[in-house]
Amino acid sequence: MLLLASTASSASLLSALNDIYDDPFRQDTAQREIKALKQGRRPVEDYVMEFKQYALDTAWNEIALINQFRSGISDQLKDELARIGIPPTLDLLMQASISIDRRLRERRQERNLSMSVQPRRALPPTPSDTTRDLVPSTPRTTQEEPMQIGATNRRLPPEEMARRRSNHLCLYCGQAGHTVRFCPEKPERGGKKTNTPSTVDPSNQPLVIAPHFSISIFLQWNDQHLTLPAMTDSGASGSFMDLSLATKLCVPVINKEHPVHVKLVDGSSLKSGLVTLETGPLKMSIGGDHHENISFDLVASPVFPVILGLPWLRTHDPVIRWEPEAISFTSPHCLQLCMKQSIKSIHSILDIHMEKRDVIIPPAYMEYEDIFNEAKAEALPPHRVYDCPIDLLPGAAIPYGRIYPLSEPELNILKEYIHEHLQKGFIRPSTSPAGAGIFFVGKKDGGLRPCVDYRDLNNITIKNRYPLPLIPELMERLKTAQIFTKLDLKGAYNLLRIRQGDEWKTAFRTRYGHYEYLVMPYGLCNAPATFQHLVNDIFRDLLDICVIVYLDDILVYSDTLQTHRHHMKEVFTRLRKHRLYAKREKCIFETNRIAFLGYILSPGKIEMDPGKIAAILSWPTPTSRKDVQRFLGFANFYRRFIRSFSKLVQPLTDLTKNVPFKWSEQASNAFQTLQSQFTSAPILRLPNPSLPYFLEVDASNKATGAVLSQRDEIDQRLHPIAYFSKRLTPAECNYEVGDRELLAIKKALEEWRHLLEGTSHPVSVFTDHKNLEYLRTAKRLKPRQARWALFFSRFQLHITYQPGSKNGKADALSRLPGPEESDSSTSDSILPIKYFLATHSSTIEKIKQLTCPTVYPLTTNGLCLHQDKIVVPEGARPGVLALCHDSPQAGHGGIKKTQALLRRYFYWPTMNNAAIKYVTACPVCNRNKKLSQKTAGLLQPLPVPDRPWKDLTVDFIVDLPPSQGYTTIMVVVDRLTKMAHFVPTKGLPTAKVTASLFHKEIFRLHGIPASILSDRGSQFTS
Repeated sequence: MLLLASTASSASLLSALNDIYDDPFRQDTAQREIKALKQGRRPVEDYVMEFKQYALDTAWNEIALINQFRSGISDQLKDELARIGIPPTLDLLMQASISIDRRLRERRQERNLSMSVQPRRALPPTPSDTTRDLVPSTPRTTQEEPMQIGATNRRLPPEEMARRRSNHLCLYCGQAGHTVRFCPEKPERGGKKTNTPSTVDPSNQPLVIAPHFSISIFLQWNDQHLTLPAMTDSGASGSFMDLSLATKLCVPVINKEHPVHVKLVDGSSLKSGLVTLETGPLKMSIGGDHHENISFDLVASPVFPVILGLPWLRTHDPVIRWEPEAISFTSPHCLQLCMKQSIKSIHSILDIHMEKRDVIIPPAYMEYEDIFNEAKAEALPPHRVYDCPIDLLPGAAIPYGRIYPLSEPELNILKEYIHEHLQKGFIRPSTSPAGAGIFFVGKKDGGLRPCVDYRDLNNITIKNRYPLPLIPELMERLKTAQIFTKLDLKGAYNLLRIRQGDEWKTAFRTRYGHYEYLVMPYGLCNAPATFQHLVNDIFRDLLDICVIVYLDDILVYSDTLQTHRHHMKEVFTRLRKHRLYAKREKCIFETNRIAFLGYILSPGKIEMDPGKIAAILSWPTPTSRKDVQRFLGFANFYRRFIRSFSKLVQPLTDLTKNVPFKWSEQASNAFQTLQSQFTSAPILRLPNPSLPYFLEVDASNKATGAVLSQRDEIDQRLHPIAYFSKRLTPAECNYEVGDRELLAIKKALEEWRHLLEGTSHPVSVFTDHKNLEYLRTAKRLKPRQARWALFFSRFQLHITYQPGSKNGKADALSRLPGPEESDSSTSDSILPIKYFLATHSSTIEKIKQLTCPTVYPLTTNGLCLHQDKIVVPEGARPGVLALCHDSPQAGHGGIKKTQALLRRYFYWPTMNNAAIKYVTACPVCNRNKKLSQKTAGLLQPLPVPDRPWKDLTVDFIVDLPPSQGYTTIMVVVDRLTKMAHFVPTKGLPTAKVTASLFHKEIFRLHGIPASILSDRGSQFTS
């Protein structure tokens, strides 16, 4: 109360609380801790994370922080940085350190692996950095270890000694990261190791499993933080923390509401009895991307400070990679709850150890290392036949744009961009009459990318229609691939020149001058087509055999490693020949799982990219029609993975129509349901032409659906290849049930024609309409069915009846909920034609008496038929119209109903138009039916104008005898003076010509009138 009374504001209250509870020497503490901070044997990522925590409170400038950071890293890392040069900023220094450290650790693992397969001179693998600190010491066995003092008197062979020295390895244990002086395996003078931990009673260790998988976690509570290793243990019944560690670090501890028993691996209980304490909620981060609140049970566990047990593993369902050790989080729980703060860091979802890849070229391809040479990639490329042309439309005005205002950081980047590209020779000063503005857009990493605004230039450029490949079709070429390599061309568009003489058209204007490109810049409308033409010609004979190319992304795929390396060398040879270069850090070599063009590819399988899923899950609720269109456009990319996609997005699709935007509960449910569907979408199989296809189809009164599958050769189960669903048009909704089922088959075959046409096995089609089994053997088909049957003849189809209860997949795709749906089905009661003839004999006799056109065949009963419909001569048509409209059975139906009745039994060429005229002129309908359109307003006299040529009337006199080519006169009359102008024209003029005549003949002489009265012809309503 005294504190509250003495504080006059929230600011003073906060200041008083800080004086009482905060560290009064925070800055001194931070400086002392950061000076004592060392990387040691841990990964540099952990050192960076802890360094950043203290750096915030030191108040040091960047130079001081850089020097302190360098002093704390390992000697080997210092040597590597000295070799490549110290980056100028702290952030760049940290990034370079992380990259080098990961490369060194990868090389260490590779050396360990290569040494473990040598029969004689291989050294036993030592525990990892984290394991060595956690695993308790055990007595030495009688088996001798190399270089163990007292175990052997032999020295290392000279070649092994030379190998260790050349690779900077410890001369005692053969490991990297330290010298023999500081070797942890080297005994002290007494036979003890330098880092042997204290002896631990194994009975107090809850769950010790070796070898183990540990991850680095970052814990926060109050103002404290700590980075430490944690063991993942699927045999542990909970998550645990060492009690002594929690006490030492002042972690908040509370009593458990329900104490629990914990058993050891051998089934015995802890000596301490029940677990009665637990930590308060702690903030835990893994890899900087996964964040959660967690409480740990406290037990005596001096070996493993933190254990993440089975409940945690079940909740988060992480994906663990054992070589190299890495953990990733892609479960729906993590994507929705644990990774929202870092959703922009898409690549971290795939692998938390990947921030910036430093790719090592496999030894098999070292002879092509020049393909990754940055200096060559940044050299001005030569002119080729593929140079980008910029052909303008005839008579088009030269475009130029305004200079965009830029912020101070943007100006600095622009100045650097211009200087760098002038040095490379990519741009040059320009005196061009053209000039586009330049602005900046954000990168994924938070940087800025310059963009030249070529929209005006693109509008007047003749388009190059060279096609880009369809991405889904590219994926289907990988059916038998087992090994993948992805290459990303460096600079991409900058590897091509602008056609000589067209450079002036690419000019852009900046605050620092006027420049034009010599290389093909980003933003030109013909740039993608030009570049695709180049890469297609380079790899033309390899496309769809071992290479697929989409612009600057190249994927090489093969069935075996030996074949793959042969393919890779052929690809590298062609890249070298055409002076195209790859970006080392974006290339991935010889893997069986790879991200490519928005998909995750593995042998025979295709998945959605977790990064794209994360983007959809974090998508904000749309607030406008444009927002809905953007979301649907993004989600539509993965519609092949989503069952009932058309059904799910229907409420959202309705919002994109020309109606007022209103976010309803149905739209909100559809938005959330679609997001959840993306987290549980299946893994699709890649189509294999050597296996038979199975097509399941179904149709409702609103949509059709289909599932294409193939049977797995191992488990003999059907696995989906793709899903398809499509809403019916209003006309298709009127089809009979059998026709709608046929329509479902037709649409599915059209969607997957490239897969199902010309297959070596029959395509099994499952439908829940039994009559379709007899489609091929039916003797009489409707015209529509006959057309579709002709299309079906291109495929080897085997149609099989499958009841709706067993056809669940396709049925679910086609069933759309709606208030008009009911369990009972209705069918049109249409009399067969023979019964119709008997009931309308008088009309039929009149038709027989009149002459029928000779182009129609005459039947035995004296009638002409066209597609089983009676051909009506002209004299009998009024009677037929009366029969289908005026008769009691017809009941004076509307235009559509009358046309439908006519189409059932009759035919003549202008039948639909005749029905419209007849129904429109029907006196009974005009007297008794209410008009559906708004009533016209009352006629009123026009006011008298107050001056000449203020109010005009206009009309056309048409179809006059030609006079000097003129056949029409436009008559314009002043309503006050009745003075008129008569303007001849060659035929009825268009709206544009009429406006020109008014301007030339009327406005020029009398000025612009207040009103023009017309008969609402097309010239005046256009």
